[in-house]
Amino acid sequence: MVELFAQVVPGPPVVQRKMFGYPSGFVNGNLFMGLYGDGMILRLPDAQREDLIKKKGARQFEPMPGRPMREYVLLPASMLRDRRALSTWIERALNFAAEMKPKAKKPTKAAAKPKARTKRR
Repeated sequence: MVELFAQVVPGPPVVQRKMFGYPSGFVNGNLFMGLYGDGMILRLPDAQREDLIKKKGARQFEPMPGRPMREYVLLPASMLRDRRALSTWIERALNFAAEMKPKAKKPTKAAAKPKARTKRR
């Protein structure tokens, strides 16, 4: 799956980093695609997500039982074998996330820690 992800993830402005310990694609700080377990997830608007679930056998993504991530679907295995269809849906997910408000970068842990005061004598 990691090899497939590397082959289909779009180039810049997409940034790759890990989410849930797996490779994922972000645009403007927004997650739009990634791997989870032995599957691939995409972030889609309501109508496209429902269409994919009804017609193609995708299902809502739940990283933990009872904790669905509302805008994400887990793609069916059949789609992972169909590069043309997969590329089309990845492009839709990228376009959806690219239209979202960019996320502000979070400070790194080192930058977030207040500096320790030293006692002056």
